[in-house]
Amino acid sequence: MIDIKLIRENRDLVKENIKKKFQNHKLGVVDEIYEMDLEYRKCKSDGDALRASKRQKSSMIGNLMRDGKVDEANLIKDEIVSINSSIDSLEAREFELERLIHDKMMIIPNIIDDSVPIGKDDSENVEIERFGEPVVPDYEIPYHADICEALGGLDKESAGRTSGNGFYYLMGDIARLHSAMISYARDFMINKGFTYCVPPFMIRSDVVTGVMSFEEMDAMMYKIENEDLYLIGTSEHSMIGKFKGQIVNKNDLPITLTSYSPCFRKEVGAHGIEERGLYRVHQFEKQEMVVLCESSEVMDWYNKMWQYTVEFFRSLDVPVRTLECCSGDLADLKVKSCDVEAWSPRQQKYFEVGSCSTLGDAQARRLGIRAKGENGNYFVSTLNNTVLATPRGLIAVIENNYNEDGSIKIPKALQPYMGGKEKIEKK
Repeated sequence: MIDIKLIRENRDLVKENIKKKFQNHKLGVVDEIYEMDLEYRKCKSDGDALRASKRQKSSMIGNLMRDGKVDEANLIKDEIVSINSSIDSLEAREFELERLIHDKMMIIPNIIDDSVPIGKDDSENVEIERFGEPVVPDYEIPYHADICEALGGLDKESAGRTSGNGFYYLMGDIARLHSAMISYARDFMINKGFTYCVPPFMIRSDVVTGVMSFEEMDAMMYKIENEDLYLIGTSEHSMIGKFKGQIVNKNDLPITLTSYSPCFRKEVGAHGIEERGLYRVHQFEKQEMVVLCESSEVMDWYNKMWQYTVEFFRSLDVPVRTLECCSGDLADLKVKSCDVEAWSPRQQKYFEVGSCSTLGDAQARRLGIRAKGENGNYFVSTLNNTVLATPRGLIAVIENNYNEDGSIKIPKALQPYMGGKEKIEKK
């Protein structure tokens, strides 16, 4: 949610931003908000004037009664009754306008950073930099699901019976490798100075709408029947929600947290062969990083955070690249975002394994998260970034460490979490 002052003072900026995001159907909403805000402020001003008049007239009644001017006092009482009625009408309209403005403000996209490339969708995202040499071995790399099945590490057939499409059983050393990556990601971020958290895996609707747009919520979230609870799609949701309605001390900023959680998402989509494996699933696990900071520190933290993800995957012998997300690919609350993509030697292309975003004060404004400074309270800025989402990250490690004999080399960073094992082999 943007500051309504932007619509009051610079409607053209807000509209130009909407055009950059190719959401021209929202242009009229800006004018609607502007007109409703004018009426809202007039209601407020008129109400204040009537309340002042009421106080003045009320103070006159006692004096008139003492002077025996009962008729005049009664006339003023009648005027006060009429004023009260007008105040009630104004307050009702004020409340209605406040709700309407709030609901419409929720669909206005955040102002994107000047550095964001303009484009309609993810096909127009821009490669920034590559890290590590993408290698294609001189032997065939099977599909990741076939590799895992050959090593006794994947059972989707049984998951289909218990849970349906989009679920899976990980087994044996593949399951252990998956857990090793999560544990390593946790320790990796703790060593960067982040505080480790395990958050609630369900959140209320007012937290959901505070951290994401309505469109995202409908496409992603699983609703708990007969409860005001949703299964989280990422731990960022509950981690930002942790500060809902809170005032943090300026001296406590930046707040740097890394959180583990399972994640649940409705969408699967039609993505060909990847549907057979682990690339798009309803349930996965994730290590996330979340930062609350001053607005002046946002870009420093943004660059640190995506670099941590690059460093993490390079420590697992996985080549990666970064992509700048274009304007049309940014969710409405985001100011700037980049994806980290891992190299797939089987497909000979990169695929997304993480995403880093700054949201300015949009989430803080929606959730009422402020800092207490010397000159009063103000909204903080929030950022989030994926350290590891797996089994997607697992696919990257398996493909880039696959040997011709069908075994998988375990990266050195993961070996302590695998009991010293250096290789996963067929039994």
